Amino acid sequence: MIHRHHRAAGFGLLLAIAALLGACAKAPPQALGTLEFDRISLPSPVAERIVEVGVREGERVRVGQLLLQLDASHTRAELAAAEAQAQQQRELLREAQVGPRKEDIARARADLAAAVATARQARANYERLQPLAGEDYVSAADLDRARAAAGSADGAVGAARAALDVLLHGSRPEQIAQARAAVASAEAQAAAQRVLLGKLDVVAPRDGIVDSIPYKLGDQAPVGAPLAILLAGEAPYARIYVPEPLRAGLRVGDRVRVFVDGREQSFEGQVRMIRNEPVFTPYYALIGDDAARLSFIAEVSLGGAAAELPAGLPLRAELPGAMP
Repeated sequence: MIHRHHRAAGFGLLLAIAALLGACAKAPPQALGTLEFDRISLPSPVAERIVEVGVREGERVRVGQLLLQLDASHTRAELAAAEAQAQQQRELLREAQVGPRKEDIARARADLAAAVATARQARANYERLQPLAGEDYVSAADLDRARAAAGSADGAVGAARAALDVLLHGSRPEQIAQARAAVASAEAQAAAQRVLLGKLDVVAPRDGIVDSIPYKLGDQAPVGAPLAILLAGEAPYARIYVPEPLRAGLRVGDRVRVFVDGREQSFEGQVRMIRNEPVFTPYYALIGDDAARLSFIAEVSLGGAAAELPAGLPLRAELPGAMP
């Protein structure tokens, strides 16, 4: 009787173990991970003082909402200078296109006439001194000076005639093209300053939560330093580490169930991204039994029910399919 009792107890234990193993075999494969948000860093466009902080850390913001404001006095001055330079270049272009005024042409003609008269007088003086030099009435030095004066006067006539020709022919096409290029460059500089001025109002590029404001009111952050860090999105997503044996069976778009530590309810999610590169790839883990140690990062988007969950919480995700 005792022997039969022991046999029955042993048989029952075997059934319990078999049932437990069957339940474990039917359990869906799982992957571990954490809740995360997309982090957006807003760098400082200029090294200017912070004059206004419109939000607090942990506050939820909407796209376009003002976060911080930088001092704009210096940038406004540079914008005014750039706009003045652009206006100057536009006037120079207009002057090149219209050509010289009649008054400028008349003055150039008068300068040419005066140069011709001076040259005629210098040439006559030189020709008058030449015979006298042969009879030793004029020194060689005086004759050389008269010759140089006549030559210089002839050169002045040529320069005056060239200046008049420039005015008569107007601006060359190349000069007008250069003036247009100068206008475009000056206007681009002014546009860049206007864009920079707009960046001094630091606004939220997406809906999200203010995670950090490293600099406070009155601080002057260097160029490129993060002025604000946002956690973007209406709800966090699950970042999970998929073991190598499960990677082949997981696809973007698959539905998974996510269990967050500390919450009894589960969340329905959908795989939105799977990285092709494993998290860590030692050379000896590419083949053999060690290949199972590889893991691939995947992201699972969660619904609005997870909107109030904070980032960083550990979780587990039940993946579709069975463990190979």
